[in-house]
Amino acid sequence: MGTTSATPHDTPDETQHHTGSGPDQDRDGPGGRFGRIVRSPLGWMLTGTVGVGLVSGLTATGPGPVPLLGAAAAVAVYRLVMHRAARRSTPETARRGAGRAALLGGGIGLAFILVSALLITLFGGYSFSWAGSDVLSVVRTAVMVQIGAAITEELVFRALALQALEELWGSRAALVITSLFFGVAHLGAPGANGWSGLAIALEAGGLLGAAFLWRRSIWFVAGLHFTWNTAEQLLGIPVSGHTPEGLFTVDVHGSALLTGGSFGLEASAIPVLIALALAVPMLVLAHRNGGTKARRRAGH
Repeated sequence: MGTTSATPHDTPDETQHHTGSGPDQDRDGPGGRFGRIVRSPLGWMLTGTVGVGLVSGLTATGPGPVPLLGAAAAVAVYRLVMHRAARRSTPETARRGAGRAALLGGGIGLAFILVSALLITLFGGYSFSWAGSDVLSVVRTAVMVQIGAAITEELVFRALALQALEELWGSRAALVITSLFFGVAHLGAPGANGWSGLAIALEAGGLLGAAFLWRRSIWFVAGLHFTWNTAEQLLGIPVSGHTPEGLFTVDVHGSALLTGGSFGLEASAIPVLIALALAVPMLVLAHRNGGTKARRRAGH
């Protein structure tokens, strides 16, 4: 998965395609120093993040199937950046086995939210009532929006950031850094505070990062992320502080440490503990299967 750089003086034919070559261009390859920067892990990470982020910003809140189409476009942008800048294939977005991987991840995400909500309810933190909504309309909207959000976020944080950082510093450091960034990225949400940011970093950043290292499939981790958010929305529980229309309304009782307060279930201590319990065996399996990378030694 390492990046490679082309050298323009390998063959006479290649040399003929470069005009105005100088010492910098000969050393840095096609595109000169700028090309070399883009081909570095941090370079293709930032390039891909800008591309995927732009697509997401234009489509995330669009009507009907627009978020889904945006997600497909974001995958195409990601593949283009990885092929052109990172100079590597993208097995993490392979179509073969994608449905099975998404279903497996989706099952884990759904169980995670349902068990967390059930435990909070049993401890007296939640009570649910039917919202009387148009079921098909609410479900259709939730599915389209959450698919787009799950895929684009996983492309940015796991496929781009985690893989770029582990090229530089290994999987362990990459997991910690991307988890912290994921928590920080949610600090601007309604009802967010220091604890909610830490909770998101531990449960979402940790679990989703571990899931990606284990399976190395964007479809697996996006499926987990998608059912997580969709189940929360349909239950009427705020999704990272936002409260889109769901099938139920939820009344919250008791300590915010139990319920998550206005930020929602993700700021509850219960899903944090469950997520960590799921992430640890995933990381163990990832290590056993060779899915983790050690920190690169100096000079290598």
